[in-house]
Amino acid sequence: MTATWEENRARQILDARRDRRQIACADPEDLSMEAAYRINRRIRDLRSSEGERVIGRKLGFTNRTIWDEYQVHAPIWGYMYDTTFHDASAAQTPFSLAPFCEPRIEPEIAFAFTRAPRVGESDDELLGAIAWYAHGFEIVDSLYRNWKFKAADTVAAFGLHGAYLCGPRRQMTDEDAAMLSSALQSFQIEISRDGESIDIGHGGNVLDSPLSALRHAIEVIANDPETAPIGAGEIVTTGTVTRAFPVKPGETWETTVSGLPLDGLRVAFI
Repeated sequence: MTATWEENRARQILDARRDRRQIACADPEDLSMEAAYRINRRIRDLRSSEGERVIGRKLGFTNRTIWDEYQVHAPIWGYMYDTTFHDASAAQTPFSLAPFCEPRIEPEIAFAFTRAPRVGESDDELLGAIAWYAHGFEIVDSLYRNWKFKAADTVAAFGLHGAYLCGPRRQMTDEDAAMLSSALQSFQIEISRDGESIDIGHGGNVLDSPLSALRHAIEVIANDPETAPIGAGEIVTTGTVTRAFPVKPGETWETTVSGLPLDGLRVAFI
């Protein structure tokens, strides 16, 4: 593994995304997780140089119920950009899948920080750092055919992040903070396609709670000396509550949220 190889791999991945073209996975002997995160950071720098702005992080594979399906058995993270984060209203919102190769859809909880979170904070302290929370769809995309990859490949290729469609934001209040610690473990999201229920997931799927997933990310990222910790103003998506499902143009997907004061989301894909 050389710096030149990593640079070339970063540019190959970016070119594949631009051209909507799938590529082969790296040789597992060439791509360690450490190298994959270096490629991840190099891609961040290249995208930033082209005018994209990092606005937060996305977590992946926090849902233990899908680990065996993808043969990935630990969470990952990637960057989220102003070009990939989209506000979506509670009303039906059209969204184009044209930029993606093999998109899948995941309902997720997102948090935005009013101050930088700290490692080791209690639930109350961590919730006190949050400005707002929301429910949305992450569109994940695989540059590797048929979603066959090693964990390191996913890290190198944007953490599979394609877009996040954020539903209405709920400002954090004292009342919200008082109930969220337990509610985030037990809430449910039902996801439907064209009016047909597809799956129901609950907060406990996400490393026991989206709050636990958030804490995990804060610690992992803070302990990486080559990566800036999560800061004030960042948005963090915490991983899918249900399984991930293929999504196609012409379909309408919607959710019903139970146990949290958040509206469901309805998105028509084109």
